[in-house]
Amino acid sequence: MARKPNYGFQKQQQAIKKQKKREEKAEKKRLRREAAQESDSQNEDVAADDEVT
Repeated sequence: MARKPNYGFQKQQQAIKKQKKREEKAEKKRLRREAAQESDSQNEDVAADDEVT
């Protein structure tokens, strides 16, 4: 007799995979935002230096 597939386990694994993918995407998005803010602050510092001289 063949074993019955455990659909509950498969669904749980799929949900775990989906959650991990969301977390990775959110992390990438957070890093992009931080990099953009960092470059903006550097550009503001350069602009402030130009105004002083």
